[in-house]
Amino acid sequence: MRMSTYKKKSNKIRKSRVSNENSSTKKVFETLDTSASKSELFLSSYQNYLVYGVTALVVIFALYFSYDKFIFQPKIDESNVEIFTAQKYFDLALNSANNKDSLYNLSLKGADGKFGFLDIIENYSGTPASNISYYSSGMAYYHLKKYDLAIEYLGKFSSNDDVLNSLSLTTIGDSFIQLNQFEDALNYYQKALKSTSNSFTSPIILLKAGDVSLKIGNNKKASSFFNKIKTDFPKSAEADLIDIKIEQAK
Repeated sequence: MRMSTYKKKSNKIRKSRVSNENSSTKKVFETLDTSASKSELFLSSYQNYLVYGVTALVVIFALYFSYDKFIFQPKIDESNVEIFTAQKYFDLALNSANNKDSLYNLSLKGADGKFGFLDIIENYSGTPASNISYYSSGMAYYHLKKYDLAIEYLGKFSSNDDVLNSLSLTTIGDSFIQLNQFEDALNYYQKALKSTSNSFTSPIILLKAGDVSLKIGNNKKASSFFNKIKTDFPKSAEADLIDIKIEQAK
């Protein structure tokens, strides 16, 4: 009797479980149907927005590709040709014993019906030729003793080349020296030192930084610059008389 009663109870429990499982499964499918309906409703409601979004991305890419290929790249090629004359006069000015000012002015303003650096900057903005024209213009203005313009143009030059970058920053510092703005000069010398580890330019900049530090009465900082020349660049020309500088900074 107990066995018979136990089996009926077990069968009843099994039926109950099957019923519950069927009910749970039904709820799952109902949930899935509801989710699917919501997804379809979302896609239906926002289909136009999605299509417009994808289309916009395609158009933007096409415009960028077209601009780069048919406008910007030809602009770069053209600017590289146009800068030749300006660079020629700039190089002549650097290597000439006479008429330096005249040659620097020709490099800036152009000659022979060709653009100067200032024209390159104005007409070919964003190109490598425009960027190097900022550097060359700044250097030309420094040699022409127009130090405020040297600072302005060199300040707009940028380069991943540590030598060019450090020379640009150092010349800005030199320009501030000429304007008797010694704190600003020191600031740019320090920027130049951070931008390069070149064994030729670094001791030159360190010496300039040390000298201007002495000028403003910061002997401790001057001493650190001079000692760095002695320890890090002992074979440099700047190291020859550095012991005298170190004594001055004490």
